[in-house]
Amino acid sequence: MPHDGRRCRRQGRKGKAQVTPAPAPHVPVLLDEVIRELDPRPGDVIIDATFGAGGYTRAILDAGATVHAFDRDPDAIAAGAQWPETREVPPRLVLHARRFSEMVEAMEEAGIAQVDGIAMDIGVSSMQLDRAERGFAFSSDGPLDMTMDRTRPNAADFVNDADEAAIADVLYTFGEERQSRRVARAIVAARPLTTTGELAAVVRKALGHRPGQPKDPATRSFQAIRIHVNGELDELRRGLAAAERLLKEGGRLAVVSFHSLEDRIVKTFLRDAANVSPRGSRHLPEAKDTPSPRFGHLTKAIRPSAAEIDRNPRARSSTLRAATRTAAPAREHAA
Repeated sequence: MPHDGRRCRRQGRKGKAQVTPAPAPHVPVLLDEVIRELDPRPGDVIIDATFGAGGYTRAILDAGATVHAFDRDPDAIAAGAQWPETREVPPRLVLHARRFSEMVEAMEEAGIAQVDGIAMDIGVSSMQLDRAERGFAFSSDGPLDMTMDRTRPNAADFVNDADEAAIADVLYTFGEERQSRRVARAIVAARPLTTTGELAAVVRKALGHRPGQPKDPATRSFQAIRIHVNGELDELRRGLAAAERLLKEGGRLAVVSFHSLEDRIVKTFLRDAANVSPRGSRHLPEAKDTPSPRFGHLTKAIRPSAAEIDRNPRARSSTLRAATRTAAPAREHAA
């Protein structure tokens, strides 16, 4: 279904480039759906706000567009620098070793005021999860790091230095761990902790984990600590505001999230920007001087098919939301 006039005109063009993503060390989630929503074309400038292993970027480049890719992980940037598109004249792949919340400043430095589309894949990448030395997962033992940009303070600093109440607050707020106080108490009692295996064992013991349970109870605590040390939710909020400033009229925003905290932020942002946020009491008068919507054509939540989940179990919890930028000016405080 077309989302705007720009996309309707495009349907009449012939010879659209085929999207044929090259093999990558991970499987990009909801790839076909993200590319369908972005609808990249030759000459477009698209931002991949979370480059990772470049799954979305590869597909966008194959469609003929130019990509400005952001990642604060130095390993991801180093790998992307080997792509041939970085050496084209002018380059069709421009890498930015920066947080995606800094998109506006980075694009200004590149001499680009507005872009045709922005893709965001929130959270940790498969590359980071699969490398024990990065300390994101407990499937194999590794140093307790969890930072995306490999800086300090990291997860070990947090669990070893924070007080019990602060740890409990993080576990409850970012991991929705109902027994956060019990887990925090166990972490403090077991300090110092230096590896993912040690932390996972402490959490499992505190929660009475039994082997064979469908979900490891350490998952919630690892998620919470990772979100905290990387400031992920604040980064997401700033990144959405930056996207609002950068997208031209008719530009598309596509955001993939992996848990309810992220999805709630994306959903709330888009509904507010489209002036479709739930109203208060129907007995109250309507607000006057309602600003023009900054986004339109919001999709419903798009989730992976059963076939994709079979191919890539990590896609199970993913949700895609997309919207089209209108001509209305961005909010003054958006940055």
